[in-house]
Amino acid sequence: MPEVTNPQPKVETPAPPRAPVKKTGARKKKLVKRLVALGVAAAILGGGGFALYKFLNSGSGDQGEIYAQPASLGTIQSKVSGSGTAKAKESAAITLTQSGTVQEVYVTAGQTVMAGDPLYTIYSQAAEDEVSNARKKLEDLQKDMADLQEEASNLTVRAPFAGKLQEVQDFDLDQDVSKGTTVATLVNDRKLKLSLYFSYAYENDIQAGQSVSVSIPAVMGSFTGTVEAVHKVSYISPEGAVHFEAVIVFDNPGTLTAGMDASAVLKAADGADIYPYENGKTEFYETRTIVAKASGPVTGEGNLLNYANVSAGEALLYLGSSTIDTDIRNKQEEIDEAQERLDEAVKALEDFNAVAPIDGTVTSCTLSEGAEVKSGDTVVIISNTTTMLVTIQVDDRNISFIKPGDMVELDWNGNPYMGAVTAIDMGGAQSGQGMTNYPVTLSVDNFDGSLMDGAWLQYSFVTSESADCILVPTSSVKYVSDLEGNRQAVVFVQREERPDDVPELDLPTVEPGQKRQYPSEAEGYYPVIVETGISDAQNVEITSGIQEGDMVFVNYTVTDMGSSW
Repeated sequence: MPEVTNPQPKVETPAPPRAPVKKTGARKKKLVKRLVALGVAAAILGGGGFALYKFLNSGSGDQGEIYAQPASLGTIQSKVSGSGTAKAKESAAITLTQSGTVQEVYVTAGQTVMAGDPLYTIYSQAAEDEVSNARKKLEDLQKDMADLQEEASNLTVRAPFAGKLQEVQDFDLDQDVSKGTTVATLVNDRKLKLSLYFSYAYENDIQAGQSVSVSIPAVMGSFTGTVEAVHKVSYISPEGAVHFEAVIVFDNPGTLTAGMDASAVLKAADGADIYPYENGKTEFYETRTIVAKASGPVTGEGNLLNYANVSAGEALLYLGSSTIDTDIRNKQEEIDEAQERLDEAVKALEDFNAVAPIDGTVTSCTLSEGAEVKSGDTVVIISNTTTMLVTIQVDDRNISFIKPGDMVELDWNGNPYMGAVTAIDMGGAQSGQGMTNYPVTLSVDNFDGSLMDGAWLQYSFVTSESADCILVPTSSVKYVSDLEGNRQAVVFVQREERPDDVPELDLPTVEPGQKRQYPSEAEGYYPVIVETGISDAQNVEITSGIQEGDMVFVNYTVTDMGSSW
């Protein structure tokens, strides 16, 4: 296939065969030729033949000399060609979203910048207010979400610490529970505490962390405890003595409870025993009333039983809500929208104190110091032209000949480039004029910046190739019909004598005043039926019929079209 040009890539193909000519018509034409030849011979023999002969052979004018050249051995490629436009692989345009006043401009059109280089400074109170308002809105929504999530969490009543339930209230399924309703009392009976009063005479002998021996008469046992806190209060006994408080904590082996009589003995620095003013009573280490923190119908219970041992965080009562899930989902959507608005506002504010987002060349800068700008203004455009993208259209006849990674020859104003196929958009096909075109993207290195954005380039790529094949000029191949009406590809080859296998062809009759299209046997050229392969703009591959070195007719060299006799 030869090269093709815009607007649509196409491949030039040999002329289609003519409709078959009926056998009887071809034979009649051949008979007419033979009669004419006989008439010419008779006229010559009759003495007036010279004038007639001159007339019949002068119809082509001054035919000139035959131009012929030998069939050669070589390589031929069939290419498809067309055109496409170039654009920068990467570009960035900065468009303002608020009005403002230009304070400083650091770049000009044509300047090369690196990502992060400052471009300009614009003061915009509106842009700053937009960020502040958007951030405040987001913070308010996040607080609302926290409240909703806490409300959702509060629908499950949980034990705040490990301990034992007491005074458990009864609840029925679907019973409405109001916020603040008492659910149970939880005591931490894993430890017990004992508050005892000691004389200030031992003030310096008792401190937090000191070991204590606790005795419980009811169980006739002693337990090791620790002074947890010392409170310098003034407890006055009936005898008029002043005492301070020591809070003692000890582990409960599981057989003790609150309200049991207990005493303790401590050791002074000199080893002497220190006794409290009087015995005390054991207390649970911690006691808390558990209440519902939300309202709703009862949907289930956990281990909500009197004297049940529970762990910290264990679920005790489940309440339901018909709106909480929807409220949380809707609030999250509001938060997402508010976050997007804040991001946009921050980005807009950054555009008023912009830095280059990419490496490249400033292709446009409309700013000047002191100028007023408004929302919607595109103030700077940066293009990275070190790599260009060229989009070409390849039709359905040739798309199979190209694939990602292939190299395509490009030309712009006589300057050659090479493009690598990076994408073939089979989904972006467009149909028209009997064919389908597919967008193909080429990547072109442009480190020297010679290829400009918007350039219109010519492309070509090889669709097929034959090496070490017989080649003849394109005009050497003639398409004529044989006597059976079949279209044949014919090359006229120079021979020293007439070959035995010269085909009988239905060559057109040369009328007076017309040039001959084909050489005659009298000129030493004979038709040979050939088979052709691929072709380009100059040559045709011959796959059978002739050999390398055969002298083939190309055309007549005509310099004078006049005729006289």
